[in-house]
Amino acid sequence: MKRLFIAYVFLVSGISAYAQTNPAILSWLHNTTGIKGRHYIKNNSTAINDADSANVLAVYYSTASVYVRANGVPSYVTGPFLDGNPSVTTNQNAIFKLPLNPAQNTGNSTPTQGGNIGIFINGVAMFDYRDGVSWQNATNSLKGGPLGGMGDQVWNRDAIVAERGGFDCSKGHPAMGNYHHHQNPSAFKLDKNVISTVCNLYDADGLYVLDSTKHSPLLGFAYDGFPVYGAYAFKNTDGTGGIVRMKSSFSLRSITTRTTLYTGVTVTAGPNVSTTYPLGLFREDYQYTAPISADYLDIHNGRFCVTPEYPNGIYCYFATVDENWNSAYPYLIGPTYYGVKTASKVPSIVEAVTQYKPAKTGIPAAISSSLEISIFPNPSSEIVAVQSEGLLHENLKVELFDLSGRLIQSAYILQGSTIAYLETRLLYDGEYLVRISNDSQLVIKKLIIAH
Repeated sequence: MKRLFIAYVFLVSGISAYAQTNPAILSWLHNTTGIKGRHYIKNNSTAINDADSANVLAVYYSTASVYVRANGVPSYVTGPFLDGNPSVTTNQNAIFKLPLNPAQNTGNSTPTQGGNIGIFINGVAMFDYRDGVSWQNATNSLKGGPLGGMGDQVWNRDAIVAERGGFDCSKGHPAMGNYHHHQNPSAFKLDKNVISTVCNLYDADGLYVLDSTKHSPLLGFAYDGFPVYGAYAFKNTDGTGGIVRMKSSFSLRSITTRTTLYTGVTVTAGPNVSTTYPLGLFREDYQYTAPISADYLDIHNGRFCVTPEYPNGIYCYFATVDENWNSAYPYLIGPTYYGVKTASKVPSIVEAVTQYKPAKTGIPAAISSSLEISIFPNPSSEIVAVQSEGLLHENLKVELFDLSGRLIQSAYILQGSTIAYLETRLLYDGEYLVRISNDSQLVIKKLIIAH
């Protein structure tokens, strides 16, 4: 009896210790403040408040698996979807089961599939390149998805190119309510080359802000359990070499007709390259070249490397972008998984688990150099945006004071979003202070109001 008791204590202690070190348990954005989803409708830049809770609601773990309960709703405002998509972000009431000990697939690689291929740390779905549409040679037309019918599934349309007009400012959209990202979840307007004007009327918000000087944050996990990072990382796989952009090893082919794959295999023909069907519209327009240096990724869009969360190294995928920060194929994962695909949505948890509850630091706020904040425009006459760099794991309070110390107004940059706005059109011209803080960090910025 005594021996059994000791074994039980060892098991619980082991699981508890594992929970404190495994990023697949630690890294989720827990909604501890009741954050709700919001959405825009077309031609109205005032966000509508929704009833569904945003970000991750609960995390549970066993010795082999982590379970993430989420509604699939982000804290940044979703919509509008200007391609006529009638859907809005809808509560998915999902439980995701992911492996805590992901393993390489040493057999034939598993292709990514339509629908969820992973989950972002805010509980939002991760999709691959596809939009369900492919070319049908017999009718000389596109079929599938919202177009109806079924294409040949040989020349498969790329959602990032074909559906750009339907993505919101955060580069996401819903499929029958399931809001998701096919690509790096940072706002269009913050790219060096802005290829969508949807942010002109709506918030330039997203899960995080790209920063070429820092290792990108852990954004989520693929359905094989391996982590997905933003676009920047250590150049060398051992954590040295400085911070560089991780580069896709896929590039556009030099073709005018679509009759073969890049491997040379002859296939059912697709449409000739034209202004109607430009190069890059189909996944098969790309060719893969083996990595030429450590900062180029493999055929799964990843590599084994050291990261801040994994100091001993792990295989990682990256949300690839080009030099202008525009999304670069294959975007997140794919076209195949590196590991054994075992994750899925499950209706319930049927094994003994422990709930993970993140602890607050309890450290008083102090002036911080690590919290990077941009305020624009400055000087301001009507509205000022306060934007946090990187990825926020907790809410930031934004307060506007006059020089006498009087609080004028306040707002929040919500966990898992990047931006808040202050209304300045009715304020007197002059100098003001913006105080941005959470429990452990504080930044004070000067703001000039000039009408």
